[in-house]
Amino acid sequence: MMKQLDPRLMLVQRFFAGTGKSYDFMVNFATFGIDRLWKRRMVNLMPPNASRILDLACGTGISTLAIASRYPGCQVVGVELREEYLEIARQKVQRLGLKNIELVLSRAEDYRSEEPFDCISSSYLAKYAELRSLTHNNKAMLKEGGLLLMHDFTFPPKPYLVRFWRLYFKILQTIGSRFFPSWREIYYGLPQLIEESPWLTELKESLQQEGFHHIQREYLTLYGSAIVSARK
Repeated sequence: MMKQLDPRLMLVQRFFAGTGKSYDFMVNFATFGIDRLWKRRMVNLMPPNASRILDLACGTGISTLAIASRYPGCQVVGVELREEYLEIARQKVQRLGLKNIELVLSRAEDYRSEEPFDCISSSYLAKYAELRSLTHNNKAMLKEGGLLLMHDFTFPPKPYLVRFWRLYFKILQTIGSRFFPSWREIYYGLPQLIEESPWLTELKESLQQEGFHHIQREYLTLYGSAIVSARK
């Protein structure tokens, strides 16, 4: 009997196949550079005295390198599902000569480490993840009092922002698909996923069930995304 493929993994494959080389440009272009500000906010929230930080769904290593550069005395582990993206991250690490980064090929929900972390972070993972499993495993890998940070896109709650949000994606679909055909699946599929994803509610419930405390939510840039933080 064949094992049924996880629809979340199938969605990631459908969205991101063949996009590795253009990812860094596209994430900056499509967010008008705001992605850099969001990642900087994530790094600023991390404990400055951390000795180990885990960056889940690290992609091409944008956030992993930012963490390692800010905290050179900290060992940073980047975990990524797609080899295509991880190879680009490896090339960046080698080019920059950073010695405090370890890169691992794994699905975020499946990754395990016997050495605990002071902080576990992720960007753009929550809407694709099995959050109950992810938060359970993250808690097991965090030190007592350790910090969990999860950042992802959100659907704006105000009507005037929704109109702007829909116009933004319409432009990407119309113009972006013409110049970047490998991103067409994302341009059309991502807005529906963001609008329908209950990740904020599910994450809060999962964190509460796992016994996390000091659970906080911070919206960024006109409710375009949010950071959820919690302590073990």
